[in-house]
Amino acid sequence: MTDRQSALKAPVVRFAPSPTGYLHIGGARTALFNWLYAKAKGGTFLLRIEDTDRERNNEAAVAAILDGLTWLGLDWEGEAVSQFARAARHREVAETLLARGAAYRCYLSKDELDAMRAAAEAEKRPLTIQSPWRDRDPSEAPAGAPFAIRLKAPREGITTVEDRVQGTVTFPNKDLDDLIILRSDGNPTYNLAVVVDDHDMGVTHVIRGVDHLTNAARQTQIYAGMGWTVPVWAHVPLIHGADGAKLSKRHGAQGVEEYRSMGYLPVALRNYLVRLGWSHGDDEIISTEQLIEWFDIDAIGKSAARFDFAKLEALNGHYIRQASDDELFERATHILPEIEGGLALAQKLAAGAANQFRAAIPSLKERSKTLLDIIHGAGYVFAERPLAIDEKAAKQLDEASRQVLGKLAAHLAGSPEWTAAALEASVRDYAEANGLKLGKIAQPLRAALTGSTVSPPVFDVMAVLGEAEALARIRDQSA
Repeated sequence: MTDRQSALKAPVVRFAPSPTGYLHIGGARTALFNWLYAKAKGGTFLLRIEDTDRERNNEAAVAAILDGLTWLGLDWEGEAVSQFARAARHREVAETLLARGAAYRCYLSKDELDAMRAAAEAEKRPLTIQSPWRDRDPSEAPAGAPFAIRLKAPREGITTVEDRVQGTVTFPNKDLDDLIILRSDGNPTYNLAVVVDDHDMGVTHVIRGVDHLTNAARQTQIYAGMGWTVPVWAHVPLIHGADGAKLSKRHGAQGVEEYRSMGYLPVALRNYLVRLGWSHGDDEIISTEQLIEWFDIDAIGKSAARFDFAKLEALNGHYIRQASDDELFERATHILPEIEGGLALAQKLAAGAANQFRAAIPSLKERSKTLLDIIHGAGYVFAERPLAIDEKAAKQLDEASRQVLGKLAAHLAGSPEWTAAALEASVRDYAEANGLKLGKIAQPLRAALTGSTVSPPVFDVMAVLGEAEALARIRDQSA
């Protein structure tokens, strides 16, 4: 089957992370590209956990990856496949390659390999293993000597990778040595396991980071050795930081769970990540439905993309304004245990502040860029009497202002309607009747209600707090 014929089939794609830690943001974008391609082309998105490195892999990391993908909204078909559980199948294929003459037993000792490395370093050339056992009879090996199985790669000509993103990429075969496919301890190597798993899972398109491009050349040789169809390759550019260097810890958050804890919405992160390397004209804000309709591999660029937190934040603000209040409430309360001081706020919600927090969201989301902005903006909801008054707010509460607040509390007590609109009308009436400007009342009122000079609209604050709590706070600061 040619690449073109394969491309005409409903594609089968996969995301295959190694569970050595969290779901990295670069991995999340790779998963997103695969998921979108499957959705756009009516194909299948599979998940494989490449857990063959038993020392570095752990179940907590697997759980973190599954949790991150689920939070992002990237659903996969069937159960996640464990690569480690398929080791017997990998060994079977290695033996098949051996029987076909496409691989050989290599008895090179550690000392011999060390000598080859030392010679390459001394001559300042790349290490290319030229095993003498490629053409030797295994019967010449010492009895009981350990051996690895190496692929008998071609030494002349080139290996070509036809890549949907990078174009035609050629590798001189002299630079691709005989890859170990089965270690002396019987464990399969990464490149063999990947090829076997992709073939057995029916993967038609391999969409992954460009750092795997050389692996594509090596894997192509394994496919050839087995006579299997090579999948369509698509190696996407890496994500860099704003300074142009490869994204790392010094650039800030790396794992998907960190972005969740920072108050980003999955829809915003999907929109932002897909734009790191893929484009549809000048469109910046693209719904998930539009992404599925428009996405194709051919629109992925070759150049590395730069991660810009300011752009992500602006995009997130857009989606927060578009989100329902119920969704924002659920997502904000969900991340409380993940943020500093959040457990105490969660306890207050459970103790009765949930309705007030939910009521505060409409006035907060219009100016919030993250869920943390909403949580922090609702700080007045969680505050306990007597409120701590910050320095700027204290300046608004001079003796004259306290006198006004006392009289205002009496005016507001027993108001027939405790809504933002009704309260604003009542306070305006009070100001007019007493020859006061509204600002002379609103600022001390805000200070008394929130302990700060910065808050959502003061009448919204009063409505959210409710009559009893609002009047109690006003009276606390009255003369």
